[in-house]
Amino acid sequence: MTLDDDRPAVAGAPDGYLVRPAQAWFAFAMTFGLMLLDYVDRQVIVSLFPYIKADWGLSDKQLGGLVSIISLVVALGGLPVALLADRLSRVKSVVVMALVWSLASLSCMFCGSYGQLFTARALVGAGEAGYGSVGAALIASLFPRRLRSGLLGAFFAAASFGSVLGVLLGGTIAAHWGWKAAFGAVSVPGLVLALLYLFVRDYKTVEIVSPSASGSYLSVGTLLRRTAKTLARTKTLVWACLGAAMQLIVVSAIWSWLPSFLNRVHGIPADQAGRQAALVVLAGALGGFIWGLLVDRAAQRWAGRRLLGVALLCLLSMGLFLVAFGVLSGAAQFKLIVLGGFVMTCTVGPISAVVFDVIHPAVRSTGAAVLSLAQNLLGLAIGPVLTGWLSDALGLQQALTLVPLFSVLAALFFLRAMRSYETDLRAVADVRLQAA
Repeated sequence: MTLDDDRPAVAGAPDGYLVRPAQAWFAFAMTFGLMLLDYVDRQVIVSLFPYIKADWGLSDKQLGGLVSIISLVVALGGLPVALLADRLSRVKSVVVMALVWSLASLSCMFCGSYGQLFTARALVGAGEAGYGSVGAALIASLFPRRLRSGLLGAFFAAASFGSVLGVLLGGTIAAHWGWKAAFGAVSVPGLVLALLYLFVRDYKTVEIVSPSASGSYLSVGTLLRRTAKTLARTKTLVWACLGAAMQLIVVSAIWSWLPSFLNRVHGIPADQAGRQAALVVLAGALGGFIWGLLVDRAAQRWAGRRLLGVALLCLLSMGLFLVAFGVLSGAAQFKLIVLGGFVMTCTVGPISAVVFDVIHPAVRSTGAAVLSLAQNLLGLAIGPVLTGWLSDALGLQQALTLVPLFSVLAALFFLRAMRSYETDLRAVADVRLQAA
């Protein structure tokens, strides 16, 4: 077995870059940019909810479905896409993905019914499937291990920044040129950046070879079975994925429905509501990066503090939202929502780092796709439509009061992951020593 994508992590080797620093940072910038545009295309629709609801008379459950369908498709397609990228070319895979989701987003502006728009949004998800995991694996492999949590936190914070831009652009464009024009405007940059991504330096894959025949490659079936076995025996991965998903139910609910909440409950015009909601998403972007750095520092002496820290932060975010939506009103309510938005993204960088820490180097993209599968299928796909269903039944404010309770489950799963984290870390260290 070779370990070309993780040479700096081998015991006794310097913790350095896999390629020249300039190439690594160019790859990061391009990957960050596409992640940002990914979420612009994904989240632009939430600021368009009031316009679409007025034009087509949709229920909140139907509106939530337009967000959730992307996460559902990403969840189903992410794992096979990442597995292919692990064996083939990550760069070419990213280019294809970006072209597909950008063209699908462009097609949304020509839809004339809910069914057509729902299908177009599903195609956006098909293009985005696997991008987060493949991009994260590229970053984790090109950069020194000491920089991983911070850079992964920044990479995934691009999702927050992209959501901010999507909400801002969607509301502003819709107010001037109609809600369909917003889809066309946000799709063009993705097409351009997809082509520029061809200049990113790829990294050599790590082959999983048969132990009975030195140097011989595994068959596809054997590769799949061995990959599944490698991932399944990593208990930390399972519990961390479940915890991340539960917290993302809360995040996706707040991001998707806050513009409508401000519009309906506080009577703020739709475009202004989008701008105010963008402040909460921006707070989440900053929080994702800052909590990644702080949790990394806390974990320097004891790795388990990484999971303990995010568990406590999840509980804090729940308390802030319960008070904000269930007790307060007016300016004080919005300030506490912003603070909750800053805390609720605490899992983004640290949990990605935990996953990469405990995953066999040969299946990094695939391991990240397992995390993405859980986050999208059990988290992002549930939050918007569940909140819409609760809103239809109880009202939007009551729905946003109840959904943050999922943070309790997130905290419990992270505490469970602590029990196996150090054991799984040692197992990966043994693999590196054998490869060295």
